[in-house]
Amino acid sequence: MGGPMRSIWKGAITFGLVNVPVKAYSATEDHDIALHQVHATDGGRIRYQRTCELDGEAVEYADIAKAFDDGERTVVLTAEDIASLPAEKSREIDVVEFVPSDQVDPIMFEKAYFLEPDSPSTKAYSLLRRTLQETQRTAIVQFALRQKTRLGALRVRGDIIMLQALLWDDEVRQAHFPSLDEAVTLSDREMSMSQSLVKSFESDFQPEKFTDEYQAQLRTLIDAKLEKGDSLDTAETFGERETGSGEVLDLMEALRLSVEKNRKKATA
Repeated sequence: MGGPMRSIWKGAITFGLVNVPVKAYSATEDHDIALHQVHATDGGRIRYQRTCELDGEAVEYADIAKAFDDGERTVVLTAEDIASLPAEKSREIDVVEFVPSDQVDPIMFEKAYFLEPDSPSTKAYSLLRRTLQETQRTAIVQFALRQKTRLGALRVRGDIIMLQALLWDDEVRQAHFPSLDEAVTLSDREMSMSQSLVKSFESDFQPEKFTDEYQAQLRTLIDAKLEKGDSLDTAETFGERETGSGEVLDLMEALRLSVEKNRKKATA
């Protein structure tokens, strides 16, 4: 697992006259294997430089500012300019409303943060946590983090209040597929077979049962190449995978075979 967590933000949850000082920690971390870009013929590392179009010189990150271009004029915004915005200076997670939890569409979820009490007394923190639990509501909040004003949701996980960043409404795309406008007739037999398939897969969700198969295979391949050299191919490491016969099955036959296969697995 990762090392000790470090807080990335300190502030306070505010709702009404209640003030709950907290520290925020990233709730997730990336375990993907880091891969570099290299020149395939000699293994030389590929590196990128930020260069100025006017003088061709490499530019240090500290000397880079942001700019808005409307097609005719360019406005340069320095780090000091952005830091001067009132929202950027805010250290509050401001509760604006409490909504039924099932009204928050998961498509809006972004990064999650653990919130730790940052006060000698945890009474206000515990009061908010228990209130969220007993009312079965989610607190919708606004806050500023890393040069963005953000929408968020407060929810409880175990005994910890979590801050879940949310997308703004206009960041969620609308979709319409004409193919779904066509009327489809589903028979009782098809629905019954489909529900049987669902029943054969029923389980309680235990995320620890699942692993990132791609990353595990990538680590196996890397270890094998380190041990035996670059001449090793994937088939030698993992064996040949079954590709199937390519036979096209109708819906009912596919459902029937799926149910049978899963029943055999359950009784094995």
